[in-house]
Amino acid sequence: MIDLRSDTVTKPSLGMREAAADAEVGDDVYGEDPTVNELEARVAEVLGKEDALFVPSGTMGNQIAARVHTERGEEALVEAESHIYKWELGGLAQHSELQVRTIDGGERGVITPDAVAEGYVEADDHRPGTGLLCLENTHNSKGGTAIAAERIDAASEAAHDRGVSVHLDGARLFNAATALDTDTSRLVANVDSVMCCLSKGLGAPVGSMLAGSEAFIEDAHRVRKLLGGGMRQAGIIAAPGLIALENRERLADDHENARRLAAGLDALDGLTAREPETNIVLVETDEPAERFLERCAERDVRGVPFGDNVVRFCTHLDVDREEIESAIRRIEGIRG
Repeated sequence: MIDLRSDTVTKPSLGMREAAADAEVGDDVYGEDPTVNELEARVAEVLGKEDALFVPSGTMGNQIAARVHTERGEEALVEAESHIYKWELGGLAQHSELQVRTIDGGERGVITPDAVAEGYVEADDHRPGTGLLCLENTHNSKGGTAIAAERIDAASEAAHDRGVSVHLDGARLFNAATALDTDTSRLVANVDSVMCCLSKGLGAPVGSMLAGSEAFIEDAHRVRKLLGGGMRQAGIIAAPGLIALENRERLADDHENARRLAAGLDALDGLTAREPETNIVLVETDEPAERFLERCAERDVRGVPFGDNVVRFCTHLDVDREEIESAIRRIEGIRG
């Protein structure tokens, strides 16, 4: 089976398994797990932030950030197709009691300064006001688009000028840095907090990171506990995360495999795929997406529906160039 549903389906390497078995551990709720502490310090350094917090999932990281940055009833500005809005079970409303105002980020999911200005609501005796701007990089629903640092800066400045905090959902942030040939810390230099996943693209079995100022992380630590994310001897899962950070250097391979897959599928009758920017390939089909994927599965290729006639394939470290070529041939076989 060539599994291209997501870059979350990777299996931990032998080195990760050995690191988990040998990890030095302590009680992380007390801040006494040395491996977790090392991971948090390392990620803070990579992202250029004062501090970082290890969390079980990216969704939890995003929701913690929203809770810390806002007051109940405030509005959050989000891109209309963003993950934090579409795919996190209404968490902004459930956990932080926020109202959501959506912004159309266009074909690439980029929120502009003008859009921030238009969406902003000043607090008064009748309206709670805007409390948070949420950005996403890479943008999943738009096909893994990598948003340049200057665009992140511009939106962040527009928010900060109005006293609004900025959180960046960077689940695939390292993919963006690779695609843009930009230091990761530069991409997040002007946001107040950022979440990045260790289990998307980097191959860790579990875990994400939330980073920001020391004061922000202090508050985030309490909210993590509130949401049930306090962990004990978590070094066992933090140790693979340290190894996963080393896999940043090979993300360019996934991007090249995605371009090869897109080109191969685009050449087939009834399929249209634009050249991807990172590791996500969106393919328009001339038949219902579910039916197309059923036929792909019969040839041992897996993807996910991304619309009535759109499917997503996602390259990752467990699928090499040879398997990409094989996937193209297998899909070609169902188009005949």
